[in-house]
Amino acid sequence: MTDDSKVLLRVEGTLARATLNRPRAINALDHEMVLMLSDALDGWEKDGSVVAVLIDGAGERGLCAGGDVRAMRDSALAGDDRAARFWRDEYLLNARIARYGKPYIAFMDGVVMGGGVGVSAHGGVRVVTERSKVGMPETTIGFVPDVGGTYLLSRAPGELGTHLALTSTAVGPADAVHVGLADHHVPSERLPELAVALTAIDSESAIAEVVARFVEEPAAGTLERDREWIDACYASDGAEEIVARLRAHGAPEAAEAAATIESRSPTSVKTTLAALRRARRAGSLEEVLEQEYRVSCAALNGPDMAEGIRAQVVDKDRNPAWTPSTLAEVDDADVERAFAPAPSGPLGLV
Repeated sequence: MTDDSKVLLRVEGTLARATLNRPRAINALDHEMVLMLSDALDGWEKDGSVVAVLIDGAGERGLCAGGDVRAMRDSALAGDDRAARFWRDEYLLNARIARYGKPYIAFMDGVVMGGGVGVSAHGGVRVVTERSKVGMPETTIGFVPDVGGTYLLSRAPGELGTHLALTSTAVGPADAVHVGLADHHVPSERLPELAVALTAIDSESAIAEVVARFVEEPAAGTLERDREWIDACYASDGAEEIVARLRAHGAPEAAEAAATIESRSPTSVKTTLAALRRARRAGSLEEVLEQEYRVSCAALNGPDMAEGIRAQVVDKDRNPAWTPSTLAEVDDADVERAFAPAPSGPLGLV
């Protein structure tokens, strides 16, 4: 594996390592990288000398900024199936990570967004640092949380996951642990030392012992403090009602959340809320990934994903023209269409 490979794969002692290696793009995932990770996991699972797997990111900016959204936009504009094929393999990888036969350790340092959450937060040992910014930013780009994100956020305490999903808010280390996206906080400067220590583990049970030597208490987050107004305002299946409650509550943070939601794609906000509520009732990650695949494929046929990516990533004017432009204009039939079977069929996970 050469240093210019998009994923650096190697075995050090008893530890198999995968380093996402597109630092200039904050290690954004493309289809080739997903397939490389899948093939590597296959091999390492059969390798008796490998005790555990570690994933991290090259460079100083983060583990992974998400999927290659420019490629998704290109696919939507072209009307082809490139994005759907990418999502199929990506979601199968997410499911594989969650059920992997060996301990899967993720260093969630720096930026961990969207697809970066998918290759880390389904692991068994998830390490954040003081630099971590973890989130699902999809409503910002006219999309809906995927890679199992609606599964994870639907299982956060109270309505914290609903708040994070609708606003696309990223959280720091303490809040990431609090909502169930991570397990441990380790100072970023100690990650190389932790990685070296993990190369000498001789059993799965030794991992917790090793990690515990590096864990430190993170700086306090805000979500636990804000839980009162978040739970009160987001405990509804109606997006307009949630916004009204946020505006009426009185807390400045609640009013700010309302304004944020109203700046996001109205179709994405309503579809995300419906997806979260369905995910909460689902029995497994696999069921939710099947649902997310349907929703993602549906987004290819609507105007907002291409427009959101244009505004945030391509032209960077931060001024998307959503269609429709308000929550009131998005009716139940618009939302329901997002859950229709994907043209290419199910993932086959359930």
